[in-house]
Amino acid sequence: MSSRHDTGAAAVEARAAGEDFVNSRAFEILSRAGFVARGLVYGIIGVLALDLALGHGGKITNQQGALHSIEQHSFGHVLLAAVAVGLGGYSLWRLFRAALGHGPEGADRGLERLGALGSGIVYAFMCAIAVQILLSPSGGKSGNAKKTANDVFGWPAGRWIVAIAGLVLLGVAIYQLVRGARQKFLRDSNTEKMSPAMKKWFTIVGTVGHLARAVVFGLIGIFLIKASIDYKADEAVGLDGALAKLYNGAYGSWLLGLVAAGFVAFAAFSITEARYRRI
Repeated sequence: MSSRHDTGAAAVEARAAGEDFVNSRAFEILSRAGFVARGLVYGIIGVLALDLALGHGGKITNQQGALHSIEQHSFGHVLLAAVAVGLGGYSLWRLFRAALGHGPEGADRGLERLGALGSGIVYAFMCAIAVQILLSPSGGKSGNAKKTANDVFGWPAGRWIVAIAGLVLLGVAIYQLVRGARQKFLRDSNTEKMSPAMKKWFTIVGTVGHLARAVVFGLIGIFLIKASIDYKADEAVGLDGALAKLYNGAYGSWLLGLVAAGFVAFAAFSITEARYRRI
C-alpha cells in the first residue's frame, strides 16, 4: 500500500514540475525558437528543390541534407547550433503537450496528443542529427528510407511494421490536407493579434504549406505500403525520394516546383507561427 502511495505521490510531483516548466518563460522561448528552426529546415529544402525545378541548379534533399547545408555556410556552426537548440525546443514542446495535453495558452485532444508524441520524437531525432553534424561534419549520415525498410523487413513482423508506418503517414497526409483545406491551423494561433493583412498572409502561406506537406507525406505513405505489399525495400522512399518521384514523373518540373513553393510557403508560415502560435 505504501509503495502505491509513494508511486502516486511521485507521479503528482512529476506532473507539477512539468506544469511549472511548461508555464515558464524559458519554455515559451524554446518552443517559439523551434518554429523558426522548423521553418528554416523546410525553407532550405524548398528553395533547393525550387531552384532545380526552375533549371537554376539546386538539388533534392531531405531534413538531414538541409542541416548539412546549414553547416557548410559561413558561421555555419553557430547557425546550426542555434537550429539544434530550436529543434530541441520544438521537440520538448511537442512531448510536453503529449504528456500534459496542454500548454499555458492552448489544449489538445487525444488524437492531437498522439500526433504531438510522434512529432516530438521525430524532431528529437533531427536535433540529435544536428548535434552529430556539429561534433563531426561527416556525422549524422544515417541510412536512407530503402536501407531502413530493408532493415525492418528483417524483424519479426517487419513487413507489417512497414505497412503500418505507411498507413500512419497516409493518415498524417489526410490530416495535413484537411487542416490546410479547411484552414484549421488558424485556431491554433492568436489571429486576433494579427492585422488584417498579416492574417491574410498567414492564411495563404498556411494553406499552401499544409497542402504541399500532404502531397509529400501521402507519397511517402503510398510507397511504404507498396514496398510492404511487394516485399521490396527499394520501393520505399523518404522525403527526398518523394520529391524525386515528382520530378521524374510527367510534368516533373512543374509538380516539383509547385510542391517546393509549398515548402517555402510552409517555412514562412512556420516562422510567422513562432510569433502567434498558442503555446
